[in-house]
Amino acid sequence: MHLKERMLTMAYDSLQRLLLDNLTTAVVLLNGELRLEYMNPAAEMLLGVSGQRSLGQFVSELFSEMPDGLAALRQAVASGHPFTKREAQLLCNSLQPPLTVDYTATPMTGLGGALLLLELHPRDRLLRITKEEAQLSKQETTRLLVRGLAHEIKNPLGGIRGAAQLLSRELPDPALKDYTNVIIEEADRLRNLVDRMLGSNKLPQLAPVNIHEVLARVCSLVEAESQGRLSLVRDYDPSIPELLADSEQLIQALLNIVRNAMQAIAARKQPAEPGQIVLRTRALRQFTIGHQRHRLVCRVEVIDNGPGIDPALQDTLFYPMVSGRADGTGLGLAIAQNILNQHQGLIECDSQPGRTVFSLFLPLEQGVPTP
Repeated sequence: MHLKERMLTMAYDSLQRLLLDNLTTAVVLLNGELRLEYMNPAAEMLLGVSGQRSLGQFVSELFSEMPDGLAALRQAVASGHPFTKREAQLLCNSLQPPLTVDYTATPMTGLGGALLLLELHPRDRLLRITKEEAQLSKQETTRLLVRGLAHEIKNPLGGIRGAAQLLSRELPDPALKDYTNVIIEEADRLRNLVDRMLGSNKLPQLAPVNIHEVLARVCSLVEAESQGRLSLVRDYDPSIPELLADSEQLIQALLNIVRNAMQAIAARKQPAEPGQIVLRTRALRQFTIGHQRHRLVCRVEVIDNGPGIDPALQDTLFYPMVSGRADGTGLGLAIAQNILNQHQGLIECDSQPGRTVFSLFLPLEQGVPTP
């Protein structure tokens, strides 16, 4: 082969790899022995594995189909006939719940012999996107409702407080001022409560932030408060780049979530194991938040081994004044979600007895902050 032809072949191969790497469809290439030859970043994200580290691994080391999909894959290689499966259940070693996917297996012939191309289309992700859109819509409706209600409450509160102050000055008996002081103090308390429900009106002051420095600050505060009663486990991905964010606001959002986890652990009755909170960071490629797909997203998980969240509360968990504790205000998670929304991110929760996971998604490329 002439040099020019070899260069054209190399350029064509590079273009093919570039196209595959930027596809949102998960692509996995197996050889005739069903060992991994290649997977694109979308497949790495879907299966939760590194394609480079997994090269040469048998397909069942990456995922296994329930009940048994190996026979179908071997049959496709032997016969050369493609096939498609709908809503297949895949068990991945790196992921706890099974994945629901549609996939197509296409046999091919390469320079090294038989190949099998798998195209995986996750159904779980479509369901998650639909759920996120509904969640964001509900939160926006709730925020508008709270703002309107707060406006109607704060106006008469100002009049009540002013009238109580004027009345206090005209009272002949100083002992009667105790009653006007109660009116003033309660009006102030209600105003502060409404302000907390509204959250900050300030847009986040975006600057390059290392998410692990934010987590280090949160850990130091929680360790001081817990006084050794629980263990904090750090599971970080050091490759995550800096993101544009307001570090103080992120500290507040994460602190609210970690404190909730700490209080849930403390409320356990006769715990079978010591309290533990895991802080985990990972980078996700080609990830969709609401209507927008982001090239790279930082996921921060707060995992605790507390008693779990009441299923009746899980759909309204991020609404103001919703709390699972008798002494809770129900504002911590609402404020955290509002902060993430301003950063064009999102918080999700998955809870069962003994394991509650709050997942915070933050785009690593920011546009204009959301007011």
